[in-house]
Amino acid sequence: MNTKFVEEAESFLEQHPDIREFDLLLPDMNAVFRGKRIQRKKLISIYKNGLYFPASVFAMDVTGETMEETGLGFKSGDQDIPCYPVPGTLKVVPWQKERGQLLLRMLEPDGSPFLGNPREVLQSVCNKLSEFGWKAMVAVEIEFYLVDPKRRPGQPPRPVFSSLTGQRETEGQLYSLSSLDTHELFLKDISEAAIIQNIPADTALAELAPGQFEVNLHHVPDAVLACDHAVLLKRIIRSAAQNHKVEATFMPKPYPDQPGNGMHVHMSLLDKKGQNVFQGIDASGSPELKHAVEGIRSVMTESMLVCAPHANSYHRFQSGSYAPVNMSWGYNNRTVSLRIPANNGPDMRIEHRLAGADANPYLLVSTLLAGLHYGLITKTEPPAPVEGNAYLQTDTELPLTWEQAKNHFDHAKILPKYFGKEFCQLFSNLKLGEQTRFMNTIAPLEYDWYLKTV
Repeated sequence: MNTKFVEEAESFLEQHPDIREFDLLLPDMNAVFRGKRIQRKKLISIYKNGLYFPASVFAMDVTGETMEETGLGFKSGDQDIPCYPVPGTLKVVPWQKERGQLLLRMLEPDGSPFLGNPREVLQSVCNKLSEFGWKAMVAVEIEFYLVDPKRRPGQPPRPVFSSLTGQRETEGQLYSLSSLDTHELFLKDISEAAIIQNIPADTALAELAPGQFEVNLHHVPDAVLACDHAVLLKRIIRSAAQNHKVEATFMPKPYPDQPGNGMHVHMSLLDKKGQNVFQGIDASGSPELKHAVEGIRSVMTESMLVCAPHANSYHRFQSGSYAPVNMSWGYNNRTVSLRIPANNGPDMRIEHRLAGADANPYLLVSTLLAGLHYGLITKTEPPAPVEGNAYLQTDTELPLTWEQAKNHFDHAKILPKYFGKEFCQLFSNLKLGEQTRFMNTIAPLEYDWYLKTV
């Protein structure tokens, strides 16, 4: 028991006498929150002694069903593993009166990190960087749609009604201020909740499609904290939408004829003196920047299952859709997978644009930092940066189907050295169970096409 952590809980309770219950949050393999709700009187006990969750939390698919292929279900006796508070994550829940929230981490009985926890995987990759005196500076951008919550099961989503016109939104305009005005109160609630929870949310902007928005987070010199911010921001966005009687979806491709939802990650690297390792003598950046780019490219095929973890993820990859379709990189170019944004030197960074908004931020950033580390130690050079339209590039190395992505992950050479073989096997088996279950479902279109024709 750490007395300092217990004092954190005692101080919070003293400052917030109106809080009556707490949501205990454990992000699973898909970064979906699993948890429990406890009464105020039990909080100190949680800090002192922890509590138990089944290991099968990390064997659940997005619907909450345990994938027995992982071995964490009945095969292991569905055993319980102790969980403990994450220091500094005890917060007020702004949209629920008299409620607080707390992130948890799962540990083995001996105190070592639980092998199936993506947050711990990220921490282990960060530890490898720290061996060289490096620290990642990370920020996450998340895109989402607002949709009408009234729909029948299996029915496609519909855009929300505009508060200004009373009509469903049918057109979107990138950077449109009128779109921001239409949903001003909703976006204001997000901003205020983020401030209360000390989440550094920054710019909100309207995207290209109707009802699509992006909320950016500030860079922080702690990759794990940056991902905590990302998963908690998604919780805020969903809750704010619900309070405004709409629904926020991070589904990567909710509309076949509109752009998908991406999760873009900006990252740079700080040395022991806090200087940006990627900054060079000119706008092209340092040699380390190029080595990092090639390292990330080296794991790109292996990591596609992390960037696009679900069946719907692969509908997003279409030419001209602002979702990259190859392993390209370039300067100030939004058609590539790895973009070096326009900058003034100290802001030199890499923007990874491949992943969908359904990706687990902890696993996604783990992948990128693993590739970055690999590139810096192997010191390999990338090909020439792409100028112009990268969609015209003809490389076909990137797996663009769910099955191909899993196959590449299963034959990975680099990622298991960073994630651990046990975790990679667990993640692969989870996706095997999810894919099998998905493929065993007959889609309505199959009846329309085949029932009377073949």
